[in-house]
Amino acid sequence: MEKIKNKKFENDIAGYREYLRFEKLLLPNTIDSYLRDLKRFTVFLEASRINNHYELLKEQILDFLQILHEENKSESSISRMLSTIRSFYKFLVIDGKCHKNPWVQVNNPVKLKKILVVLKIEEVEKFLESVPYSTALEMRDRAMLEILYSCGLRVSEIVNLKMQNIDLDEELLRFIGKGDKERIVPIGEKALSFLEKYLRTGRFKIKKEYRSDYIFLNRSGKRITRQGFWKILKKYARKINLNKNLYPHIFRHSFATHMLQRGADLRTVQELLGHSNISTTEIYTSLDKEHIKDIYFKYHPRERKSS
Repeated sequence: MEKIKNKKFENDIAGYREYLRFEKLLLPNTIDSYLRDLKRFTVFLEASRINNHYELLKEQILDFLQILHEENKSESSISRMLSTIRSFYKFLVIDGKCHKNPWVQVNNPVKLKKILVVLKIEEVEKFLESVPYSTALEMRDRAMLEILYSCGLRVSEIVNLKMQNIDLDEELLRFIGKGDKERIVPIGEKALSFLEKYLRTGRFKIKKEYRSDYIFLNRSGKRITRQGFWKILKKYARKINLNKNLYPHIFRHSFATHMLQRGADLRTVQELLGHSNISTTEIYTSLDKEHIKDIYFKYHPRERKSS
């Protein structure tokens, strides 16, 4: 770091460095990132001729935030910097240098939530019905895509499915999902019928000389890759005009949303998706509220538009 003119501030940062190292037990690289953020704060203090950093005025804090926004820093960068300064002043309070932390009341920028796009039920059906199943490779593709939506699988899960993961008698998939957690997922009737047809009449034509336990194989008879799956999906997506960007995870989002729309409880959907935390699953409830709102305005007698 550059030489700091304010000797007290320099000593405080030295003490903070030791605090991070010996009390918080942070790694050197992490400590360096904290100090880099404080360096930017130091530049502000010097430029603003603030000699007493222990008692910052509200206007001075607002000035600093304004400068960060004018520099077009990203929300994540500003949030990280504010967290660092908040931590630094927390240390000063612990060390008895400050009576209170003036940064506690300063909120990090609100990160805009990524809008999840889902397909309507009829859009999923239109897409799946457009996938032919006369050749061995087409049977494979139809079975893969049907299971993708029927079971709400991730791409990594579907390309790594093995023969031992299928229980055709119980109509279940049993496999190890994300985080080495066992997942048990029912297979829908339609998806099961296409899977059985592929296993019965299509897979052995692709398998060739390779002995593989993987269910879905490429032209060479080896396990299909994530990239290979993407190419297959994009090939069929180009043939149908849904005015939406089709990608593998959109079928997982659609699976969860459609389950909730049709009355499934959140805990069940959490188990089916393999989420360790139900808060991850709750994002789909906000999407379901939009569906409820649409139904309300469509069917409520006082809200229906006259035809």
